[in-house]
Amino acid sequence: MGSRIHQQEPWLLENGNLKGLTKEMRHGRTAHNMSSSSLRKKSDLTLVSNLRSGFLKNVLVNFQEVILGTKLSILFPAIPFAIIAQCYGFAQPWVFALSLLGLTPLAERVSFLTEQVAYYTGSTVGGLLNATCGNATELIIAIFALSNNKIAVVKYSLLGSILSNLLLVLGTSLLCGGLANLRQEQKYDRRQADMNLLMLLLAFLCHLLPILFQYGGGASAAVTADSSLQLSRVASIVMVIAYIAYLIFQLWTHRQLFEAQDEDDEEGDNASEEAVIGFWSGFAWLVGMTVFIALLSEYVVETIEDASDSWGLSVSFLSIILLPIVGNAAEHAGAIIFAFKNKLDISLGVALGSATQIGMFVVPLCVIVAWILGLKMDLNFNLLETGSLALAIITTAFTLQDGTSHYMKGLVLLLCYIVIGACFFVQRTPSSNQVDITNVMLKPANVADFRA
Repeated sequence: MGSRIHQQEPWLLENGNLKGLTKEMRHGRTAHNMSSSSLRKKSDLTLVSNLRSGFLKNVLVNFQEVILGTKLSILFPAIPFAIIAQCYGFAQPWVFALSLLGLTPLAERVSFLTEQVAYYTGSTVGGLLNATCGNATELIIAIFALSNNKIAVVKYSLLGSILSNLLLVLGTSLLCGGLANLRQEQKYDRRQADMNLLMLLLAFLCHLLPILFQYGGGASAAVTADSSLQLSRVASIVMVIAYIAYLIFQLWTHRQLFEAQDEDDEEGDNASEEAVIGFWSGFAWLVGMTVFIALLSEYVVETIEDASDSWGLSVSFLSIILLPIVGNAAEHAGAIIFAFKNKLDISLGVALGSATQIGMFVVPLCVIVAWILGLKMDLNFNLLETGSLALAIITTAFTLQDGTSHYMKGLVLLLCYIVIGACFFVQRTPSSNQVDITNVMLKPANVADFRA
């Protein structure tokens, strides 16, 4: 098979050889890769292969594989529409909506391109690429929000990513998988789930302690806020160190626990497990996609408050519910598809792995970046938000404790997400231009407040 592809598609030999997926790399594919691959479609290169110009052929192959090689290609026109809407002064809610739609295929294509680059770099470097780029959209949105001093948007969007992965994605996957396999007992490897949940409990502890400062003593609000900030920065450094140790555990010492179980698909599927574009082409496309993600993320951050006012929805609801759902739609859909196929290890790897990466890497990294920028971002996500996080982690831990699944477990997780979403739907918070949202929820009542 490999020699036939070499003869028919010589333009793929960008580095002198075409790398396929070796046995070691195949067994080391992450659940994130496999979930995204479920939305890809095979390209027909018959017409392209008849072209004589090598450069033109290479350009058309890259365009067909990268732009047209996904079932979400219909959403790509939203990207230029969003840019045009921003440049010509269209209503800000339109810019917000088009930017969200444009981010959906971009996020899926980043996953595809990191996998293509990983074919040339090896499984270990590929794993690090996936660990870094797996939630690139959330990280870029958070950085732009920080640069605009919208700390509340950062906190809300990252919290929403964790909640959507633990309750919405996992719940929908277990529900759909259970209904599609009513006569089969669905089983999964508990070891991977236990490790991810342990990391999430550590993240929850780091979020809980700064809140306890609010009620832990009679110190003034300024002293309490300063103590909470210092603790948050120290805890963020600890979380990043823990995440690095987690990567070593996942990619080197205990990689067998995190391998996607796809042995059933190895036979007869080797053609889809070969690089379809060259290394430098993949790298260039990856940089280009990242630039467009950054541009649309900036539009989202700039227009979210106008969209909130226009649609009558709170910023917290848009950030916690809408942003994660649209931004990770491709990854979420992939997890559900594999649950239909009774491959829960992949679905769990997507949901829990993404939640762990957000909670243990992206959130503390944002605190550290804010520290560098001179901004006071802490891990105090307010009582309602932190309570929702705690219930999501605990409910998920109880759901996954026995290593088996059925549709009722998924239904309970999904209903929990609906209740939490309804809570933030009815919640109304002041505009960030009027008051600091990060502190408005938790100021304890003072006796002096009730005088006069």
